[in-house]
Order: sequence, then C-alpha cells, then structure tokens
Amino acid sequence: MTVALMTAASCKSQFDSLLASNDADAKYEGAFDYFNKGKYQKAASLFESMAFLTNGTPREDTVQYYWGLSNYRYKDYYTAEANFAKFIENFPQSPFTADAAYLRIDCLYRSTLRYELDQAPTYTCMTAIADYFRDFPDAGHEDECRVMLKDLNDRLDKKAFENARLYYKMEDYQAARVAFRNILKDDADNIYREDILYYIAMSSYKYAQLSVAAKQRERYMAFMDDYLNFVSEIPESPYRKELDAMNARAQRAIGRYAGTDEMLDKTEKDFEKERKASSAVQ
Repeated sequence: MTVALMTAASCKSQFDSLLASNDADAKYEGAFDYFNKGKYQKAASLFESMAFLTNGTPREDTVQYYWGLSNYRYKDYYTAEANFAKFIENFPQSPFTADAAYLRIDCLYRSTLRYELDQAPTYTCMTAIADYFRDFPDAGHEDECRVMLKDLNDRLDKKAFENARLYYKMEDYQAARVAFRNILKDDADNIYREDILYYIAMSSYKYAQLSVAAKQRERYMAFMDDYLNFVSEIPESPYRKELDAMNARAQRAIGRYAGTDEMLDKTEKDFEKERKASSAVQ
C-alpha cells in the first residue's frame, strides 16, 4: 500500500471512529477541526451525530448552530434552512439566533424560483425577512435583506404583469383589461405601472375595435377614459404617440374627431415613423 493510500485510509478511519464514538468532547473537537479546515460535509455529520449527546448541555446551541452552518457552507441550503428554522424555534435567546435567522433568509432566497414558476417560496422568504426586521432590528444585514426583498417584490410584479399580458397575447382583450386593472388595484406601485397603463388602454381600444357596431361607441369611450388616465399620469411616455393615434381613430369612430383626415393620417404616420426608427435601434 502506498503512503498516499495509507494516509487516506487513516483519515477515513479517524473520521469514521469519531462518527461512531460517544465521546462528546472528542466529537466536538473533531467537528470544529473539520469545520476550520473547510471540510464542511464531515463537520456537518459530526455536529449532527453529537446533537443527542449535547442535549441539555451548555454546548447544545453551539452544536445545533454549527450543524446548520456546516450545511450552509457545504451549500446544502435546503438542509441548512431546516437546521436554522429549528434552531430559531428552540433557542430564541441564543447569541447565535440573529445570525441563524439571517442565514435562514439567505437559504430561502437561494431556493426561490423564477417568476414563471410557483412563488410560494418567495412569500415564505418575504415573511422571514419581515420577522427578521421585527425581531432583530439592530442585528445588521438590513441592507442585504432589503436588496433581497426588492428582488422578490420585483419578481412578483413581473409574474403578475406577464400573467395579465398572456390574455393580451391571446387576444382576449376584455380579460386582459380586467387583469391589468386588478394588478394596479392590488399593487399601485408595481414596477411595470407604465406598461400596465399602456396595455389597459390598448386592450380597451382593441376590444372596442373588434366589437359589434352597436357596442363600439360605449367601448371606445372606455378606451378614451383609459387614454386620458395614461397621458395625465405619464405625458412624456414613449407610448404617447401610439396612444395619441389610437385616440384620434377612436374619436373619428364615434364622430368626435375635430381634425381632418390629413391630420389623422399625419398623426398615424408620425407614430409609424417613430416605431420603425425604434425597431431599427433595437
């Protein structure tokens, strides 16, 4: 047997012996030795194996915390989150509790999913952040938590926006308008507010345009309300010229347009020119 193989066998037998041992002191020392050397998987196994041995002793919270921290450093965030959640419940007064709470948040954040998927983990993480702000207002990590919270909120905003836009893409304009309006009803500060207001107006216009003649006047009037809401809030929007053209068409459709056909054509041509220029830049 070569020296390298003998050394490897010796190290393996030393770890296995510690793992099987009931010597809490030896396990404790060995677990921290592995932890400090960056051998987090072995450290986690040892901390886990001594949890029962240290139950009710002054070392109990240290062992439980470092069990979670070893899993965290090993990047087993699922197990680490469970460790930290249990730790917070069992040791609310421990000097490690604030750090455990933050590390649990980080584990939850890493396990959140793309906006297209189920956002239950996102809500769990946001709740944990709120609890952290409440329970540990001076513990630090507030900036990191706020960055996470913003990203999570933005993700929810995007999911809501894309869900509503799906109706628009399917050309179900009545459902699209309702869905977009509901977003702003529930979350007026949605980061896609300008786009949402635009799609509300566009949904109204297209719904009116596709309606039977007897319904068009009423529905074009609804579009004009949405148009006025948009331009009063965001008068300098890049969407303005397109909506101006739509508004002129809607006014002509219900007999309110005061301009000439040439003026209407110019409005539409100006919008089309800008649209083509924008597409060329992209």
